[in-house]
Amino acid sequence: QLVESGGGLVQTGGSLRLSCVAPGRIFDNYKAGWFRRAPGKEREFVAVVSWGGGSTYYANSVKGRFTISRDNAKAAIYLQMNSLKPEDTAVYYCAAGGPYGPPLYLSTETNYGYWGQGTQVTVSS
Repeated sequence: QLVESGGGLVQTGGSLRLSCVAPGRIFDNYKAGWFRRAPGKEREFVAVVSWGGGSTYYANSVKGRFTISRDNAKAAIYLQMNSLKPEDTAVYYCAAGGPYGPPLYLSTETNYGYWGQGTQVTVSS
């Protein structure tokens, strides 16, 4: 239901910007965020933004390098990824649903009802 784009191959230290758009008004009043699944690992939380955009929360592994934002008029969220590392290689998934809340709640997959199919990000060393 959500459609991600912007993935690709980039060298270490490079940047990419992921986008996610939602049909209709799926994003309305919901938090929205990004998760990722690296090869051989479980899917993990990356970042989330509140409906109004005023609150954000990041995984420690990406804090200071990634920035999440949203444009509700376009029903879109973005993930600007800078200073990419090989360990950032993963399929990145957009997710949305439910209200904003405390960190443990925000980083739990089951608190998001809408998901995209994912976009591959590969960082070469």
